[in-house]
Amino acid sequence: MKILLVSDLWLPHASGLVTALQELVAELQAAGHAVEVIHPGRFPAWAVRRLGWAGGAPVVWCPGARLDSLMRRARADAIHLATEGPLGWSARRYCLRHRLNFTTSVHTRYPEILQARWGLPPRWTLAVLRRFHAPSSGVMVPGRSVADLLSARGFGAVREWTQGIDLRLFRFSPEPVPFEGLGPLAHPVSLYVGRLTAEKSVTDFLELDVPGSKVVCGDGPLAAEWRERYPGAHWLGPLPRHQLAALYAAADVLVFPSRSETFGHVMLEALACGTPVAAYPVAGPLEVLGASGAGALAEDLGDAWHEALRVPRAVARERARQFGWRQAAELFVQHLAVPAQAPFTRLSQKYSYSAE
Repeated sequence: MKILLVSDLWLPHASGLVTALQELVAELQAAGHAVEVIHPGRFPAWAVRRLGWAGGAPVVWCPGARLDSLMRRARADAIHLATEGPLGWSARRYCLRHRLNFTTSVHTRYPEILQARWGLPPRWTLAVLRRFHAPSSGVMVPGRSVADLLSARGFGAVREWTQGIDLRLFRFSPEPVPFEGLGPLAHPVSLYVGRLTAEKSVTDFLELDVPGSKVVCGDGPLAAEWRERYPGAHWLGPLPRHQLAALYAAADVLVFPSRSETFGHVMLEALACGTPVAAYPVAGPLEVLGASGAGALAEDLGDAWHEALRVPRAVARERARQFGWRQAAELFVQHLAVPAQAPFTRLSQKYSYSAE
């Protein structure tokens, strides 16, 4: 089957979403599917801008005729719009104009994030997102808690789709091992991996009153400010994935302080290496950890940290084994609207093709 994937975020931008989409594409291709990705790198440089709201990622400002040409030449059996950015909206418009079925996915809790950044009322963001996803044949979301949340907010055709993890790259380490880039560290070693932005609540981690060492891996607009404010932490920039696997193996616990994630791929990576997770009991951590005992969830992040330290590393690894990419890719294919040219089943009469 020929699958067309449209994403506003792609390499060289580093994020959990980009990682997940890359691994999904690789697994789909291994299963015999032909996958074409439309991303910012396929557009002229003058059409691409780096926008602060997307973490400095290159975003296509006006896809226009170039996107239409790429979609027309793709002749795809199934179309999936992975993001709600300019490329996603333009691809949606193309599908509606040409009466093509498509699926979409939700990876980010934009209402909460935009409220935290700019004070934007969540109902405004929700109205825009509902409009984007309304004609979708299936809205893929990472798990039951997010599916329930979106259904309660008026989203239709919600489909549960859980991401996977590369268990060969992120290998199990029965004990924490030193990381070459840092040298000897006082244990327990507490680790944060991710973007350094306000909505990630990284300061909740940095201000934890716990013994041992704190390590921060990632970059973002607040990196310089936080380095100066919290000199006791060990600061690393973004790492290649093979080095990141070694860093997880060096930690005693991964602290995941964000309350705005729909999933949280870094938690799976840590668990695969045997590193338990401490987090708040919110959507992303609830999906990844559940009742597995592979980490700890608590409204007091310090309590979660202490409890997570008691988790056997083998239990953490076993939880990660339940998230293989083969199963995730098979479920993704099941949710696709195939063929794209079939009669619409989800499109409401209120949508006018000429207007869209």
